[in-house]
Amino acid sequence: MDPDGARWSDPDGARRTNLDGTGRRRTASAAGRDPRGPMVADKAGRRLQRPAWRQTQGAGMGAQHREQIIPLQLNQRGYKREILENFDKFVIRDEDTVILSYPKSGTNWMIEIVCLIQNKGNSKWIQSVPIWERSPWIEIQYGYELSINREGPRLISSHLPIHLFPKSFFSSKAKVIFVVRNPRDVLVSGYFFFHKTNNTKNPESFGTYFEWFLKGNVVYGSWFEHTRDWLSMRERKNFLLVSYEEMKKDTRKTIEKICDFLGKKLETEELDLVLKHSSFQAMKENNMSNYSLLQDRIAHDLKLLRKGMTGDWKNYFTVAQAEAFDKVFQEKMNGFPPELFPWQ
Repeated sequence: MDPDGARWSDPDGARRTNLDGTGRRRTASAAGRDPRGPMVADKAGRRLQRPAWRQTQGAGMGAQHREQIIPLQLNQRGYKREILENFDKFVIRDEDTVILSYPKSGTNWMIEIVCLIQNKGNSKWIQSVPIWERSPWIEIQYGYELSINREGPRLISSHLPIHLFPKSFFSSKAKVIFVVRNPRDVLVSGYFFFHKTNNTKNPESFGTYFEWFLKGNVVYGSWFEHTRDWLSMRERKNFLLVSYEEMKKDTRKTIEKICDFLGKKLETEELDLVLKHSSFQAMKENNMSNYSLLQDRIAHDLKLLRKGMTGDWKNYFTVAQAEAFDKVFQEKMNGFPPELFPWQ
């Protein structure tokens, strides 16, 4: 229970499933579902044409298209085909808060900050409940089942691209926080994470992963498509865009920005506590936030919180790689205001 009474506490009690995602499973028929997925929304909330590669035939997603979402096959541990195929059945509620990002963009840091804001800096919740239970990943079986069984306002997380999100999302008033990070740093962080994990195809070298990333042949697909599509919602009142770089540059100011968005008023002392307990060092030492409880399931000797810095890509990119990346970035992200990308 959080100090405010109920907000994002754990109301599930004995109904929790275990970490293997076992327990009651809900199935739903794909009949009647539009196999192309939900439409993409533009800045004004109008529904646009679906991405061309989603123009599939028949019900469900199909193996080819699932692998374009999660290429190189996350294995069956945690990810279930039927969850993605029936994802439109998931209802996003008006009172929910949704944290979205491409992998390795600072998602867990944002989750920690939001949890602390809701608890006015009190660290009891973040030090007693694992981060994946506080803000479940709804594309993973365990997080999906935890979320659909949870009552009241929910804090939920996802790396899914916009065209796989349930239709209820686009008409809801749920608060949405989208975290974006310099894709060069995302690439480096992703390499050091995925080359050790047990549940993905491991790249043989940094050069190999670099090529995969530029082609979108990595977990959750192309950073460029993922980010471009989610940025189409940036002018909605219930959508907050936050960059990892601004979080690092002025964490306190960013926390205040998030408080305003969530309608939370914190006193100076409470803000100080949010800063303290969401610091890189605090999260690194918190077993409820550093994923050490799942270390053997994810990878042996893997540090989820590696450096927590900006600009680390400069230590790994060659001149040729930097030039190649810049070319792709300019091609893929052309037309967006430069201020959306504070690292440029």
